[in-house]
Amino acid sequence: MWKRFSRLLKSLFGGAISAMEDPRLILEQNMRELNDQVPKMNENIATVKANVMLLQKEHRRYTAEQQSITSKVKAAINAGRDDIAQRYAVQLQGVKEAQARTGEQLEFAEQAYDKALQVKKAFMREREKKIGEAKEALRAHERAKWQAKIADTLEQFEVAGVDQTHDEMIRRVNEQSAKNEARMEMALDSIDTEAMQIEEDAQEIQAAELVKQFKLEMGMAEPPVQEATPAPQLQIPEEPAPLDDLPADRDRTRTE
Repeated sequence: MWKRFSRLLKSLFGGAISAMEDPRLILEQNMRELNDQVPKMNENIATVKANVMLLQKEHRRYTAEQQSITSKVKAAINAGRDDIAQRYAVQLQGVKEAQARTGEQLEFAEQAYDKALQVKKAFMREREKKIGEAKEALRAHERAKWQAKIADTLEQFEVAGVDQTHDEMIRRVNEQSAKNEARMEMALDSIDTEAMQIEEDAQEIQAAELVKQFKLEMGMAEPPVQEATPAPQLQIPEEPAPLDDLPADRDRTRTE
């Protein structure tokens, strides 16, 4: 019974929370959180690196101390002071043990540092991937919003009858334009354009003659030369030949 009741509560509150969630805001928050994790990771890696550097420094100090004590042991042995050499020998043994422990800690610290760098590299790669996916999803969300607005606008056109009104007005404008063009053609056909052209040509000829006349008066042109009329020629009719000279009369005379 309790499981059923808890499942009911989860379904109720889960549905309410899902309805209140804005995917765009959540993606933006996720990107901010991914970016905020980078400084924290860098800080942790810096802590690991500092531990490695401290252990390396300590290891070098133990190495230098071991060399110093070894020199003292040898010097005491050479001086015949075995008692002093024994004390330094015991001290040298403790330094070697401490150096060995420091070496093991340094090895683990270096491994931890390398692992941290690998984790950071993997995190940065995954971070870039998730941020790229989030940005692409946000761009798709913005495109979807504009598409929804356009769809709503088109639906409002159809619902409000804007399409029909638009087409009807275009059809009326085209009809009115066709009527006006037809009236213009009819008006042009009713005018005697040929007579108008002849009248315009006559006016141009008259204007040209007036310009010529002005030029003559101003001495800018010579008067046209009139061709002389040929004198009439008197044609004298030829005299008829004498009857004696006619061949027929001569033949008749010979016959007689």
